[in-house]
Amino acid sequence: MPTIYRLELPGDIAAIQAVNRAAFPTDAEARLVDALRASGRLIVSLVADDAGQIVGHVAFSPVTLSADPGAAEGIGLAPLAVVPAHQRHGIGSRLVREGIAACAGAGFAFVVVLGDPGYYSRFGFVRARDHSLDNEYGVDEEFMVLALRPGGIPTAPGVVRYAPEFALVE
Repeated sequence: MPTIYRLELPGDIAAIQAVNRAAFPTDAEARLVDALRASGRLIVSLVADDAGQIVGHVAFSPVTLSADPGAAEGIGLAPLAVVPAHQRHGIGSRLVREGIAACAGAGFAFVVVLGDPGYYSRFGFVRARDHSLDNEYGVDEEFMVLALRPGGIPTAPGVVRYAPEFALVE
């Protein structure tokens, strides 16, 4: 049976927590996803379901831009998690692609990610600083942006800020 990629369901919450705990060295990402869900900021949450077992998860939550904090056109990808036994089988890549498509379908203009440029560039992400976009974490090459529609990347320079839950979970 092939892996199914779908929106999370209420019955998936414990499995999503387990995926994030397995994929990362601490439970911070699992707590982050729970906090985003509780605040209503978990806008797109997809799972990889392999014969009834959740083996991967990706989350997207809104971001703001200091140049225009009221604009809700941006979304951030984080976290992306695949249980170690299922890594390097394309599950994470498929979750990213499906998530990007869902965000575009929801009307978002751009998506940002803080991650490995070698990995995320394959989806079309480029260095955000090349578009005068900065981040609150002080990273350069690892902070990337992707337009979800023509002209979707903001032209005004500014700092992209993730949802407040990111600052609460460390």
